[in-house]
Parts: sequence; structure tokens; C-alpha cells
Amino acid sequence: MRVGHGYDLHRLEPHPPRGQGRPFVLGGVAFDHPTGPVAHSDGDALLHALTDAILGAIGSADIGQLFPDSDHANEGANSARFLREAITRMRGAGFEVGNIDCTVICERPKIGPRRGEIVNHLARLLGCDPVCINVKGKSHEQVDAVGEGRAIEVHVVALLQPSG
Repeated sequence: MRVGHGYDLHRLEPHPPRGQGRPFVLGGVAFDHPTGPVAHSDGDALLHALTDAILGAIGSADIGQLFPDSDHANEGANSARFLREAITRMRGAGFEVGNIDCTVICERPKIGPRRGEIVNHLARLLGCDPVCINVKGKSHEQVDAVGEGRAIEVHVVALLQPSG
């Protein structure tokens, strides 16, 4: 078995023209929210952290090395593309998902009401049973940029097991 940890943090700003925030997407699920991540790609912090957790578990290069923000091909890219590459590498290394544990830290939007939708979308992307995925929403209790609603932070732990 292999374990990987992924982490991502994005600043949140209002959408143009008041700021540089992109539409708020988390785990591939769009949220109606007045702010969004400032990012080169779509800024899906959950998919970024999940991608890095899988890549870390197999000892691969990380998301920034594989999909640098200096590459114009990644401008506004759907982060599912990054995750699909990690899944291809994971399967090529002879592994499959054992379980995934995700912690999303933000004041708003609240994750709980959309948790099932996020879990089901991640399961479809990963090709695994939804029971293998856990997503938790946490608050930062109004402490620092995350707690003030100016950022979103995500931690993901991936347990991979040999295929077959």
C-alpha cells in the first residue's frame, strides 16, 4: 500500500471586474458564490490537492511540475484534466484507490449541503465506489485569511492499494 498527502490553498476574490476570482468550483462541483479562487487553472483546490496526493503516493512529480502555471495550455484548464493524468500514472504504477480522505477548510460556502454531490463526482472521476471517499468541511473560526473568507485550504490523504 502507498499513502500520499496533497495540499492546496487559493486566495479568494470577487469575480471580475471587482477582482480576479474565477467561478467557485470544488471537487468538480460549481458553487454560486460571490468570490472565487485566484488561479492559473480553474482553481479547484480539492482536485489540485487530490491530484498531488495520488502523485505523491506513487512517488511522481507533483502537479506544479507536470502542469506549471507558466504553461499557457493550463490557463483556465479544468482541473479534472490534471486528476486524470494522476489516475493514469497511478494505474500505470499498478495501483488503485483504497480510500481518499479530504478536508476542505473555508468559511463559505458551506460544504455539508453539497458533500454527497462532491463525493459522487470524485468517485466517477476516480472510478471507485463513493464509500471509498470522505469529504469534510471545516471552518477556521475567523482566524487568518481562511477564517476571514479570503482563502480556501484543502488537505487530502490518499491510500492506494495494488491493483487486482
